[in-house]
Amino acid sequence: MKRAAALLGVLLLSAPAFAQAPRLELPYTQFTLPDGLRVILHEDHSVPIVSVNVWYHVGSARERPGRTGFAHLFEHLMFMGSGHVKPGQFDEWLEGAGGTNNGSTTSDRTNYWITVPSNALELALFLESDRMGYLLDAMTPETVDAQRDVVKNERRQSYENRPYGMADIALTEMLYPEGHPYHWPVIGYMPDLSAASYEDVVSFFKTYYAPGNASLVVAGDIDTPTAKTLVEKWFSDVKAGTPVAPMSIPAVQLTGVQARTLEDNVQIPKLYLAWLTPRHLEPGDAALDVVADVLSGGKSSRLYKRLVYDMQIAQDVSAFQDSQALSSFFLIEATPRPGHTTAEVQTAIDEEIAALQGSPPSAREVERAVNQIEASFYDRMERVGGFGGKADLLNAYATDTGDPDWFNEDLSRYRALSPSDITAAAVQFLPRDRRVELTVVPRK
Repeated sequence: MKRAAALLGVLLLSAPAFAQAPRLELPYTQFTLPDGLRVILHEDHSVPIVSVNVWYHVGSARERPGRTGFAHLFEHLMFMGSGHVKPGQFDEWLEGAGGTNNGSTTSDRTNYWITVPSNALELALFLESDRMGYLLDAMTPETVDAQRDVVKNERRQSYENRPYGMADIALTEMLYPEGHPYHWPVIGYMPDLSAASYEDVVSFFKTYYAPGNASLVVAGDIDTPTAKTLVEKWFSDVKAGTPVAPMSIPAVQLTGVQARTLEDNVQIPKLYLAWLTPRHLEPGDAALDVVADVLSGGKSSRLYKRLVYDMQIAQDVSAFQDSQALSSFFLIEATPRPGHTTAEVQTAIDEEIAALQGSPPSAREVERAVNQIEASFYDRMERVGGFGGKADLLNAYATDTGDPDWFNEDLSRYRALSPSDITAAAVQFLPRDRRVELTVVPRK
């Protein structure tokens, strides 16, 4: 897939203009069950597989201080059996049918997907509906305690015991004030996970794991009328639940530079620079994706070429726009080479940002960045299931815009960008005097 994406990028680079790109058409059928579940069906007969993709519109941002980590905890509990599926049978039955499954949690949503041969669609729908409607029939305090320990161990592996792992937690704590929904990490805090009672967990499920707070996509080798009948068969008896109130968007801004030094069990220091930026799909969001690519998208990008090749003061550097529903942030990470300092690296980064703010990038740089974004987009479109595949994208667009077939509009955000738009975004959103500066250093 990577080779295909790279080849597509080469072909797109040789194209004379973005306007010649074909318009994507993804026909779909959409309906809502009486219990509130939004359903989207899409036929793709290129291969005999089907993806069942469920989004629950709850992430760590729906938690509250003192009770964090619940959204991610449920990502584990949802695989531990339900009313008509004993523990272990979920994976056993899917693997027996040749299927795969997984899930993921962010600040804004939790998603689950099952990919199976098309003749096993009903099995996938049964399993997904059973844990939506009957998870509490099988969940016990012992189950919660066991998965709580699994999550705590995952946190140790991913954060406490991983080099530079605590930097991820420190960054969101510095970017967002206490009480803001993005202040705490998605995986939660250890004391909160320990303090959560069984009743707390049950209440969280009843509030957010209801059909009216979810959307289901079935995409792949399906017959739409048959798939609709099967969805109605298995999901119509799930209780509706109480409507969830929409989240308000708390105002947040940086009024100066927040600097912090964090000690860790590492051999080499590392620098993180972060800015608060526009929400996902807001003006400026797409331009910052291109800013990130101009700065660090490949070995010929500005930061990589200068820091790693020319000056040889860094062994790696990366930049990206982390787009989220309530507030986004732009992050630059760089690791100095032995014998060099984070101060040297930061000076060079600031000079490159200033250069981009003072003069637009070349048309070639912008075209190259947009081509890479477009190639990555088509790469994801080739997959029906899994994280970021077509089923997941249909669910994402339905959630973010109300229109599951928002593919062309999404690409148009990038195709319409000019070099001056990139400079304007760098000027407006990457000020030197309003950002987070985090340095991780070897523990003394």
